[in-house]
Amino acid sequence: MIPDAIERTIAIDAPVERVWSVLTEPAFLGRWFGNGEPVKIDLHPGGLLIFDHGVHGVIPARIETVEPPRVFSWRWSQGAAGEEPDDNNATLVEFTLTEDDSTGGTRLTLVESGFARLGLSAAEVADRHRANSHNWPGKLELLRVDCEQTTA
Repeated sequence: MIPDAIERTIAIDAPVERVWSVLTEPAFLGRWFGNGEPVKIDLHPGGLLIFDHGVHGVIPARIETVEPPRVFSWRWSQGAAGEEPDDNNATLVEFTLTEDDSTGGTRLTLVESGFARLGLSAAEVADRHRANSHNWPGKLELLRVDCEQTTA
């Protein structure tokens, strides 16, 4: 049975406001999650977020939640590149930021959920879950480094 969600938590040595900026501003978001170019983002629920993932193509996402500086989420297709997300092809990616009182930094929790509801074959769902599970640690590390080295 394929798990429905991926969850990762990282500690970032930067204040919540800086992490929020790196998480949501076009230039930063494109650097840690895209191909290095600024992303296109309409930062409000229902707005469109467009990532260019180079060899993986252009991936549109629909923004679900914007609660600065604590919660940011988007829904993105697990189907073909360029495919708009909908109820049958997309997972929800949610970032939650909390202050870490012991360090003065931020704890970022990522949850990507909805794999069990994808309208894809079991093999395709397993491939998507495996790939995303493998890729999130590297993306989160890029985000952490950007937060700790960049004034946002």
